[in-house]
Amino acid sequence: MKTINYFLFIGAVSMAIACGPGTNDSGENATNRTEVKENQQETIQSETKMADKSANAVLSAANGSEVSGMATFTQTAEGKVKLVLSVNNLTPGTHAVHLHENGDCSAEDASSAGGHWNPTEDAHGKRGENDFHAGDIDNLTVGEDGIGSLVMVVDGWSIGDGQDSDILNKAVIIHADADDFTSQPSGAAGSRVACGVIQEKV
Repeated sequence: MKTINYFLFIGAVSMAIACGPGTNDSGENATNRTEVKENQQETIQSETKMADKSANAVLSAANGSEVSGMATFTQTAEGKVKLVLSVNNLTPGTHAVHLHENGDCSAEDASSAGGHWNPTEDAHGKRGENDFHAGDIDNLTVGEDGIGSLVMVVDGWSIGDGQDSDILNKAVIIHADADDFTSQPSGAAGSRVACGVIQEKV
């Protein structure tokens, strides 16, 4: 019996040494995995929320024109903003499109919209080439039927974040003439023939 007890004692000691006090990190690993999963979910939710942000501007006539139209803005998951612009009753040819600093189209000539949106105080130019205003967009080509459309994905804009890049409460302005992308301060684009205030979709 003593011999059996002795071997049982030795076995128990051996198991204790083999197992030892050790450190069980299974709980820590589980916690880490949970934190990683939560962070991933937060990132996905944040990107989804950002991508869901959208705004539009209903364009109305200015300076006696008969222009109407709509500009829609959608935040992409990459942090850019997609602009889709469509207009009607605009004279055939090429017309400058800009964002102006004030979301105010109350003046008959749309002068209440102020100058180009330019928080960085850069020179006017063509977007993506040298200096340009945050509100510089492009020229819109209109057919003989008076209908025109423009689609752009713009880096450097945001929707509703309150930063200098935020396009909300700015005005979309369509001009009578084309932007030459050179003349200061607004590309010699002529009078304002349409105006719309950018407002977030709810």
